[in-house]
Amino acid sequence: MENKRNLRKERVGIVTSDKMDKSVVVTEVKRVKHPKYPKFVLRTKKYMAHDEKNEARVGDKVRIMETRPLSKKKRWRIVEIIERAK
Repeated sequence: MENKRNLRKERVGIVTSDKMDKSVVVTEVKRVKHPKYPKFVLRTKKYMAHDEKNEARVGDKVRIMETRPLSKKKRWRIVEIIERAK
């Protein structure tokens, strides 16, 4: 029987904190249409992500991927740094 991995979720966000060792906080901002009123609302969600080489800095745009639990709050890891902060 073939061992097949599940599809893992990916998100794109901005690094908001890099003060920890090998960890960063990534904030994802989504524009969601309000169900009752015809208006778009910004929704933010924070993720703790694993950064093995401590490469990501505050303001960088990164892609994160779901992974096994690495600590109490970390369930994501950085796949790539899309754009560096200016």
